[in-house]
Amino acid sequence: AGFVGAAAAAYEFDPAAVVAVGYSNGANIAAALLLLHPGVLAGAALLHPMVPLVPEEPPDLTGTPVFVGAGRRDPLVPAAETERLVALLRGYGADLALAWHDGGHGLDEPELRAAAAWLDGIAPASPALPPSSGR
Repeated sequence: AGFVGAAAAAYEFDPAAVVAVGYSNGANIAAALLLLHPGVLAGAALLHPMVPLVPEEPPDLTGTPVFVGAGRRDPLVPAAETERLVALLRGYGADLALAWHDGGHGLDEPELRAAAAWLDGIAPASPALPPSSGR
């Protein structure tokens, strides 16, 4: 959480617009950030996450967009664990999208397309980029 604020100050971007995208342990880190520091992230795409922790105080994630991608045959993250995280995040108010695929812990093309479409759906309109300097 501190890193997001420090990076926003150093690189002059709006920290309220940060959406985390993580796979496996990266997804667990992003989920923990949502649960422990609500409001630090504008949303998160969690690919093959598990429940990283259950916070002592319930966070208010009302309206926070969250995408969860998971494999039905994942040997590292059983489907029940994915469902547990989904229920936890929804219970705290997250606006959750869930995409299953029939594979295991690896990423597959349909899952990546679903995550990309979800990201496109939550992305704010971007200002026009300046013309390229040719470098």
